[in-house]
Amino acid sequence: MSSRDLLTNPPWTADDLGLPLPDSIHAVSVSLPRWADVVGYEEKKPEVLEKLHGGYPRFVIHPLVRAVAERLGGSEWSLPFPSARVAGMCVEFIQKTSGEKAGGSGAPRTRDGAPISLVETTEAGYAALRAFWQHTGLILSTRRAEALLAGKPCAVGETEAHRSLRRQLADFYGCGEGDVFLTPTGMAAQFAALRAVRARSPGLPTAQLGFPYVDTLKLQEKFGEGATLLHHLDTIADDLRALVARQPLAACFCELPGNPTLGSADVRSITPILRKGGVPLVADDVVATPFNVDLSEHADLIATSLTKYIAGTGDVMGGAVICNPKSPYYSVLKALIAEQHEELLWSEDAAVIDAQAHAFPERMQRHNATGLYLAERLRQHPAIERVWYPKWEFSEVYDAVRRPEGGWGSLITFLPKNAATTAPRIYDALQICKGPSLGTVFTLACPFTLLAHYTELEWAEACGVPSHLIRISAGLEDAEELWRKLKTALEI
Repeated sequence: MSSRDLLTNPPWTADDLGLPLPDSIHAVSVSLPRWADVVGYEEKKPEVLEKLHGGYPRFVIHPLVRAVAERLGGSEWSLPFPSARVAGMCVEFIQKTSGEKAGGSGAPRTRDGAPISLVETTEAGYAALRAFWQHTGLILSTRRAEALLAGKPCAVGETEAHRSLRRQLADFYGCGEGDVFLTPTGMAAQFAALRAVRARSPGLPTAQLGFPYVDTLKLQEKFGEGATLLHHLDTIADDLRALVARQPLAACFCELPGNPTLGSADVRSITPILRKGGVPLVADDVVATPFNVDLSEHADLIATSLTKYIAGTGDVMGGAVICNPKSPYYSVLKALIAEQHEELLWSEDAAVIDAQAHAFPERMQRHNATGLYLAERLRQHPAIERVWYPKWEFSEVYDAVRRPEGGWGSLITFLPKNAATTAPRIYDALQICKGPSLGTVFTLACPFTLLAHYTELEWAEACGVPSHLIRISAGLEDAEELWRKLKTALEI
């Protein structure tokens, strides 16, 4: 496959279905250029799935990962994990979920493939195996899989790339290098935070403040003690106060801003309630990034994805948990995370992210400028029903934590007028990359609600998230050229 410059020559037509975005074996997105392709992907139609040359690695099992499982003698109901400890946790989850007891004929088991471990189950247990892979994010890196297949040494452990990346992140977040714990994905960072708060407060449920990224809530529901969703941002403080009064909590999880409607829960009013009740706040700043917001006065832990803006290339996975030294729970939470931590971010992935992170601040300035420009133009266009963007969605809340030099990011969500009929046409006509993920240097669009909530569209609608919205992650292309493409699609 020839190399393709996604900034100047994006794949956007029907013939581009299934192309990796970017043109790399390690791409984390895949081209879904038509609305019908997204529906076909969600409904697992063979004519769509057979054309996919990749996908987001937590949702689509990469061929290199499959090859590693086969190398270890695994069946079609098996997956390789980055360590024996992770494989053991996966087996426990399958047993708990499927009811299959250890020692039974169909019981899930691990197979040592040092330095990794294979988890084998049955067809009946495979859904639980995939759920663990997807929701915890403790997956085998494609780069590590590639190295394993090539016979290279593949033991995990700290390298200079890890240390350099932690130093950069510590600088971004205003903390010590030792307060940063790297993970193989952003969801693995969320899982690490969940494990820590559960260890601090065993048996207690959690709460999600604001409409969540799908896997964040699923993680709490399936791997915690249950979760309460408080999605009304305009009454969030009163709702939280009432919840805390009747139910002790292990923690609250919060995205700032939320995805895809980009509103923010008011941490100014939430923090006193939580501190009074001894409840930690786990914040997700992926959409805003540490360049734009400072959550150090409010978040006790920050669980973030390095896959998105900090890497930006769309060809590497990584995450991090930041222990906030200003938190009253800093010592206990950091100790718990350190006790549970394994260095599972593969060294080659760490090196890619570390190299990209050096230019992150400069890139983010450009993302901010383009995002604001497009959001303002979309807001003025007569074909648009509504635009969601942090500058206007609960703006006082966002601005209260926005850094002096920070902006409002590059994620924009819009709903066309008569969206049920116009949104598919507009999406199909967009001459930009179209597929899952965000934060890439190339602009990326998707019908987010369909991709993330296809089996629960009515629930999402009830939470104020329309089925036919379109989300755009603005890249580093010329802003005027991007607007021309958007305007053309809106007016076809």
